[in-house]
Amino acid sequence: MTSASEADWRIFRGDGLPRPVTLPPAPPWRRFSPTPAVRPELPYLIQPEHADVVNASLHLRRPLLVTGPAGTGKSSLARAVSHELRLGELLRWSINSRSTVREALYQYDAIGRLRETTLSRDRGESEPSIGTFIRLGPLGTALVPSTTPRALLIDEMDKGDVDLPNDLLTVFEEGYFDIPELTRLPEDMADVEVQTADHRGSVTVHQGRVQCAEFPVVVITSNGEREFPPAFLRRCVRLALQVPDADRLRAIVTAHLGEEALSDAEDLIDTFVHRRALGELATDQLLNAVFLRNSGVNLNAKELLKAVLHQLTGEL
Repeated sequence: MTSASEADWRIFRGDGLPRPVTLPPAPPWRRFSPTPAVRPELPYLIQPEHADVVNASLHLRRPLLVTGPAGTGKSSLARAVSHELRLGELLRWSINSRSTVREALYQYDAIGRLRETTLSRDRGESEPSIGTFIRLGPLGTALVPSTTPRALLIDEMDKGDVDLPNDLLTVFEEGYFDIPELTRLPEDMADVEVQTADHRGSVTVHQGRVQCAEFPVVVITSNGEREFPPAFLRRCVRLALQVPDADRLRAIVTAHLGEEALSDAEDLIDTFVHRRALGELATDQLLNAVFLRNSGVNLNAKELLKAVLHQLTGEL
């Protein structure tokens, strides 16, 4: 990568003077595309023993529960599996304190249906199909029957309600769910087209039940903030990721930014390992620092390096 001079990297000057600027290329891990299929797929480095655990979950058709500190590549592992196995666009369910299994399976817009039905009657038109107002969530879309399974990332499970893992047990065990709004329909309306979470169009739901043909590839991440119930753990294959040591950090830098970037990054790796011992850091913070150094940024400035390698826990 061609290095810019130290002065050139400052796009924002803080002097109040408008000026035309051209943003430099983004880091590889911060490049996006409106079409997910054409986004660049970054290399994912995984130890052989960890890859074996992933393979065990694939053979057993069981969810993979990945634990470890922030920045150890838990979410990236799901993307890597989906990409390598050609399972299509990765479905993602990001958990928060209000997340429910119901919303992950499907959403029904009853108010929208009532409004559109009333308007259609007033215009003398036929009523819109109920399927127009039902959209499958990421978990529901993953359970749509297909010849190859879909990949689903359930991110940060420990952020959810304490009952959320138990609420997933039936779906994980049986591989299906019912949509009550459709199961109550008469026999002549047994097949209903509903929307999917990936906005690829619609799928047909028969008699209100979505039943997978192949259990999806499910990767569940957790930062280890709380324990899960035994019944939930029994249905998962567990993988614990550790923070990478200095040698592994060198391999990660090389894989993402090349040998040239690594040759000028030894002091940054040493600083990263030292600061990580004082408080939690994520590996992508090191990549950010190396990328800036490789772009001509002087990271000897104490405040700038502190801003990039800020600790996620503990004292700054």
